[in-house]
Amino acid sequence: MDIQELRQKINEIDAQLVKQFDERMHVALEIAKYKKANNLPVFDPARERDVLNKQVAAVDEEMAMYVKLLYNTLFDLSRSYQQCYMTQRTELTNHIAQAIEKTPKLFPKQAVVACQGVEGAYSQQACDKLFALPSIMYFKRFEGVFQAVESGLCQYGVLPIENSSYGSVTEVYDLMRKYRFSIVRGVRLKINHRLLAKPGVKLENIREIVSHEQAIGQCSEFLKGLKDVKVTVCVNTAMAAQMVSQSDRDDIAAISAPSCAALYGLSVLKADISNSDSNFTRFICIAKNLEIYPEANKMSLMLNVQHKPGALYNMIAKFSALGLNLTKLESRPIAGTDFEFMFYFDLDASVYDKAALQLLAQLDEGPETFTYLGSYSEI
Repeated sequence: MDIQELRQKINEIDAQLVKQFDERMHVALEIAKYKKANNLPVFDPARERDVLNKQVAAVDEEMAMYVKLLYNTLFDLSRSYQQCYMTQRTELTNHIAQAIEKTPKLFPKQAVVACQGVEGAYSQQACDKLFALPSIMYFKRFEGVFQAVESGLCQYGVLPIENSSYGSVTEVYDLMRKYRFSIVRGVRLKINHRLLAKPGVKLENIREIVSHEQAIGQCSEFLKGLKDVKVTVCVNTAMAAQMVSQSDRDDIAAISAPSCAALYGLSVLKADISNSDSNFTRFICIAKNLEIYPEANKMSLMLNVQHKPGALYNMIAKFSALGLNLTKLESRPIAGTDFEFMFYFDLDASVYDKAALQLLAQLDEGPETFTYLGSYSEI
């Protein structure tokens, strides 16, 4: 047989497969109706294991793993389809509906906002991009921002979450597990690092450079080219500039934002020192209560999946089965556990999308430790 004949044979088999798959899913729906009427769970591991063993036994050893993968996919799709029928609304989806109704139609122009660092910090710049007239309260560490929002001292908090060239801000992700909050808006900020020092100081005189670890990582190529220069981590880029300004030394410089030069009376020793010309940091704006503004097209979740083979795959299959686009997956170890991880997901998913609400309802009633972090738009 030539390739066209073989492809025609594949087409005929595919037509049968699709017809049988459609029939299988309709039967799965009838099973879901029975389970709901009799208060039975969707997941029946013993039944799935029995089906899988029979199908694997029906083929030779070479095809066994392929059959296993095929049926695991079928099980995922069947469970997802059944759960969509059995789980229509939950306490979480009702809470989301109430938040949509109660949230104002316009994002506020004025608010008391918590930021990490001091005047000139990139968080402050992100805050100014989000709010027209913010009243900013500064905190030395990221945890102070979470605490200020949780206590009600500040209405909102602005935090960096991810950089395009140096990755995630892991400390912020770790703190997410500790505090209750909702993400209400996101913003992307172009980062333009400068090397700042006191007026009159030359680059060859510098013996120490201070900055936040993210900024140091984002400027690593520039720093590699310097000889006999100590690099010191501090808690914030603007605080690094402030430190240099207040120091009695003339051999110290800071990696900071251009605006910090004027703020702290420093000169620019070197501009454009980032590894990439396209250097962006994503910031999130958090609130104590759930607020969902119009045009919210992103969603963030936090999940602790079961510590067993295939658990993460099975979780991601839920997203795929509903046609939801996963844009971010971050894992962080859970302290005090035996290699267990908390996973953070970002989705391109509107809160008005039925599939997205179905996913939230499924997760809300599932066995995993699940936290819905919010639905929001990013500017």
